[in-house]
Amino acid sequence: MYQLYSYFRSSAAYRVRIALGLKGLDFALTPVHLLRHGGEQNQAEYRRINPEGLVPALVQGGTVLTQSLAIIEYLDEVHGPRSLLPDNPLARARVRALALQVACDIHPLNNLRVLRWLAHEMQAEQPVRDTWYRHWVTLGFDALEASLQSPDTGLCCHGDTPGLADCCLIPQVYNARRYEMDLSAWPTIARIAEHCNTLPAFHAARPEAQPDAE
Repeated sequence: MYQLYSYFRSSAAYRVRIALGLKGLDFALTPVHLLRHGGEQNQAEYRRINPEGLVPALVQGGTVLTQSLAIIEYLDEVHGPRSLLPDNPLARARVRALALQVACDIHPLNNLRVLRWLAHEMQAEQPVRDTWYRHWVTLGFDALEASLQSPDTGLCCHGDTPGLADCCLIPQVYNARRYEMDLSAWPTIARIAEHCNTLPAFHAARPEAQPDAE
């Protein structure tokens, strides 16, 4: 069985929880609280597991996997049939591009360590940090909404079966809603999120359903 080191509000860990659910895989969840005691991810015990001090980390036996997209693709390759990426090379490239728009262009500017750096090192007040967050999400969602205006988009980001791109999108939408962003400007994103959140794997992976939820 896999052991997943996770924090309930981590977008990256949320992605992997969705993927594990979509693949029907059992896993034991080990919470890593990113705020308590100066951040449990900074303690030596966890740094021995993941030197980056980030979640998620997926462990099986003596093997540790890090980085959410690498973990998701590994799970899809090892636990067939492959379902999180299409068979067609062009379609795979499209799905990866959609996923990377979220994971590389939106999320890194707004993750917890960036927001904490703005607060502690730059002395940015909460309204300034909120403006920062919404600015980068707006730019990213504008581009992503345009990318989804394609006949390849269905109920999900690509076709009607949830995959890698949906694993990335839904956590980012969840966070945007936490920051009280109005999704009406991005109707395709909102529609896909509404559909995916009706599916069991997405429902089970949501932050408030996790054992470390506060």
